[in-house]
Amino acid sequence: MAYVSRTLQNLRESFPAQTEFYQAVEEVLETLQPLLDQNPRYEEQNILQRIIEPERQITFRVTWVDDNNTIQVNRGYRVQFNSALGPYKGGLRFHPTVNASIIKFLGFEQIFKNALTGLAIGGGKGGSNFDPHGRSTMEIMRFCQSFMTELRRHVGPTTDVPAGDIGVGTREIAYMFGQYKRLTKRFEGVLTGKGLLWGGSAGREAATGHGCVYFAENMLQDRGESLEGKDCLVSGAGNVALHTVEKLYALGAKPITVSDSRGTLYHTEGVDLPLVRALKSQPNGSLEGYLDDHADAEYTPIDAYPDDGHAVWRYPGYAAFPSATQNELTRADAEALVENGCQCIAEGANMPCEAEAVHFLQETDIAYGPGKAANAGGVAVSQLEMAQNARMQAWSREKVDERLQGIMQEIYQRASDTAEEFGVPGNLVVGGNIAGFRRVADAMIEQGAV
Repeated sequence: MAYVSRTLQNLRESFPAQTEFYQAVEEVLETLQPLLDQNPRYEEQNILQRIIEPERQITFRVTWVDDNNTIQVNRGYRVQFNSALGPYKGGLRFHPTVNASIIKFLGFEQIFKNALTGLAIGGGKGGSNFDPHGRSTMEIMRFCQSFMTELRRHVGPTTDVPAGDIGVGTREIAYMFGQYKRLTKRFEGVLTGKGLLWGGSAGREAATGHGCVYFAENMLQDRGESLEGKDCLVSGAGNVALHTVEKLYALGAKPITVSDSRGTLYHTEGVDLPLVRALKSQPNGSLEGYLDDHADAEYTPIDAYPDDGHAVWRYPGYAAFPSATQNELTRADAEALVENGCQCIAEGANMPCEAEAVHFLQETDIAYGPGKAANAGGVAVSQLEMAQNARMQAWSREKVDERLQGIMQEIYQRASDTAEEFGVPGNLVVGGNIAGFRRVADAMIEQGAV
């Protein structure tokens, strides 16, 4: 453990205020000791220190004019973490909580998530502390154009291919793509998550949520179980959460919760997906409005629950899908889920479980799919979009979904087989981390000290 301990100590000293980044690094490094013991060349090549240091960190000012003709200033980020396996790949997040620690934790996770897909993509992440909530369409367009004016210097179809994330959907991707095309005079696959009319891939928007459900089914099938007929808990009410709900219904399961930053909705008869989508599409739309159409549902405001837990995880359910944001599921939540009979947790968000929750879940018999494996469907279909762009082709939704199912099965098998190899069968945290790390580290060693 000396090598791991030294690396973590150096990280604490170098980035003392970047708690999310430190949490993500520690979660990976603490599982790698069996591999490091087996292969001393990783320490000889100083791979840990090299892999936690981004190849490039870009921070820039984003100046734009709001509808009142007032000049606004935000901060933009792009962290190009590791390109050993291919061009940097990872989303852009527009949210007021975005800072260097958030972007680096997401970028670090992305390295291993992308490696687990088996596809030729490296890891990166970016975004801004710009808050699109409450902004007009024209304000969002002006911000996106200003953001891309700087970002375009650092991206390209074989260099770095960003995608969407929280606060960045097809609309924002479109504005950035248009600005990139205007500045470079090139129509190329520099972004993924594009509209179907101009190079996007069928099934991309749904891929993270659908892929997470496919991953859960793979975990359960290994146990002779299935999601069919089971009550499921889902957090969030954004793109990932609602497509998770959609695929759960398609597989015969019954999602009974969704949530947002203001509260949790519980409906024992099953969430009315079209109504939730309609509510969340409205400016300042609240899930509380759901009760106007379904009096038998229950709504719990976020401030009505204690600080050490969240209402969405306190209902009985067979499977849970944390699909909102990082650190949304505490140890107390994990204990409540297990006590209420939950048999499966698949992470749709990035690092949604606090470290103590992860440690607790690894000590139980629950089928636990960490985000690096379970939510890799989005980036996998992004890479399929890159492949279609390179060939100037458009695949059918059925073909993309077939490829997605196959990739999620391969990710599960890769993590499961590696866990078995290192004597911890069923531990997909260890299996996923070692499998992803080994693929990247071996490529780094083969490419020399770069």
